[in-house]
Amino acid sequence: MDEGPVDEGDVLFAEQGGSWWVVAIGPVMVGAVLAMEITGPGQVHWTVMSMFALILVAFALVQVYAARRHVSVCLTETTLRQGTRTLPLSDIKKIYPPNESHEAQKWESAKALGELHGVPRRRKGIGVVLTDGALAQAWARDVEGLRRELTEAVRAVQLGLPPRGTKD
Repeated sequence: MDEGPVDEGDVLFAEQGGSWWVVAIGPVMVGAVLAMEITGPGQVHWTVMSMFALILVAFALVQVYAARRHVSVCLTETTLRQGTRTLPLSDIKKIYPPNESHEAQKWESAKALGELHGVPRRRKGIGVVLTDGALAQAWARDVEGLRRELTEAVRAVQLGLPPRGTKD
């Protein structure tokens, strides 16, 4: 029997993965080319420039949509979502400190959490041990912000503390 929605608590950390402003780059560039064509001698290529604008917008839309779906991060008081996969914080046994040495740590070559094979570009990993003994990497652009919030949230879950907004 379905118990209804589960209270995941407050959002402690979030990264969107991609920004919609990128979609505007194509039309702005096409607008600059059109401005040069209009002010200069010769013919204005309205049809070609319109097609270029549509193609650039379409590619940018696909890219931003994919980034927001597969490279976003959301940490709540009870779950960690990396891309499209959500992991209960109760499944995290240990969080490794950052690697300050020149030697690579074993967790740095572990599989990334989420559906991607590795840590996405421009993101850094955080080594974690799951309750089943598997080594993995949580990841974010603001890796220190995620590490701080994740460490506190996992500690609260391990201590059995309920999410702040619940009444117990």
